[in-house]
Amino acid sequence: MSTQKISTQALHAGHDTAQTSGTRAVPIYQSSSYVFNDTEHAANLFSLKELGFIYTRLNNPTNDILQQRLAAIEGGVGAVVFASGTSAISTGLLTLLKAGDHIVASSSLYGGTFTLLNVTLPRLGITTTFVDASNPENFKEAVQENTRAFFVESLGNPKLDVLDLEAIAVHSKAAGVPFIVDNTVASPALLNPIKHGANLVIHSLTKYIGGQGNSLGGAIIDAGTFDWTNGKFPEFTEPSAGYHGLVYSETLGAAAFTFKLILEGLRDFGGALSPFNAFQIIQGLETLPIRIKQHSKNALKLAQWLESREEVAWVNYPGLESSKYNTLAKKYLSKGQSGLVTFGLKGGFEAAKKVTDATQLFSLLANIGDTKSLIIHPASTTHQQLTDEQQESSGVSKDLIRLSVGLEDIEDLKQDLQEAFKEIKTLVH
Repeated sequence: MSTQKISTQALHAGHDTAQTSGTRAVPIYQSSSYVFNDTEHAANLFSLKELGFIYTRLNNPTNDILQQRLAAIEGGVGAVVFASGTSAISTGLLTLLKAGDHIVASSSLYGGTFTLLNVTLPRLGITTTFVDASNPENFKEAVQENTRAFFVESLGNPKLDVLDLEAIAVHSKAAGVPFIVDNTVASPALLNPIKHGANLVIHSLTKYIGGQGNSLGGAIIDAGTFDWTNGKFPEFTEPSAGYHGLVYSETLGAAAFTFKLILEGLRDFGGALSPFNAFQIIQGLETLPIRIKQHSKNALKLAQWLESREEVAWVNYPGLESSKYNTLAKKYLSKGQSGLVTFGLKGGFEAAKKVTDATQLFSLLANIGDTKSLIIHPASTTHQQLTDEQQESSGVSKDLIRLSVGLEDIEDLKQDLQEAFKEIKTLVH
């Protein structure tokens, strides 16, 4: 069944109808806990002698189907879902790292992720060096003795820089550390980072995978390709004090990190995904391969139209021939370049705010990946907590407007922006 294409896997992977009373739709198992057959059965579940369901903070049948489906479409050995994308990132890093460890990360990250790495984790003794990811050699040069992870976004938000994943993976392998790729913006329908050397893939399921803007969720997919026995991760090779002396690498092999995320990450930090949200996200995942093609098609057409507008100073979209990321986009995003477009206005900061306020179809809110078109001015919202220098390195200029292009008719989207541009006539002439 592993030879099935993504459109088929998105509809069927992980769901055995014979195990769910013949239900064609994935059921919602809205239960906090599960009845054990007897005390021996319970003991076997807790000691991993048997696999089964214990408590929804750890595992749940609806969530499990979503996890299996995500692992299938990303090409991993396992997946774990969380309450949000941020929960996935923070739980993943805190499960993997300890005080004194170091991360090398791309500087072009979503504002919340940048703050987590730059402000919050250092309070726990975990530091990060941010590098310009356009040159993969920068990752090699930033490696320290205590480096334990590389972290990037495959398609930066909002910089929209396409990274040379294969080149960065060479350096992560040489450093003996896992290569973590946040694949939220591209989605698995356009890009599978595991095929290009990633060891762990992260998603905010709230975005393109869910697709409806109605449910928070996050996920980590484990490629099962990292060697946890290389000497840098004793937590995988020595008996676990928190789980009956379990040696993860010996007992669980390629899926060691998947189980560590569940047995430690979800148990101790508690960022479990609601089964109802898992059900909602599954509905979105089933149509992802079709939706993302239209998102990409609309985004490219709108970016091309924006390039022709006199009010617009610049346009950034990897699918444009004028984009400096176009060559890498042809290699890594040949099926489409997703639905985010950024552009700047000749009127600068004030013009950007006026246009953002004036749109009618484009909703002003802090999300991406919805079926409906969205707009935001990052410099005054999502990235306002960053310094000017940090904003610049993450790709946020004062005039930048980020569009999440939805599935509306492209002519209606053009008309909406054209009307909004009338608000800035005095600023651009």
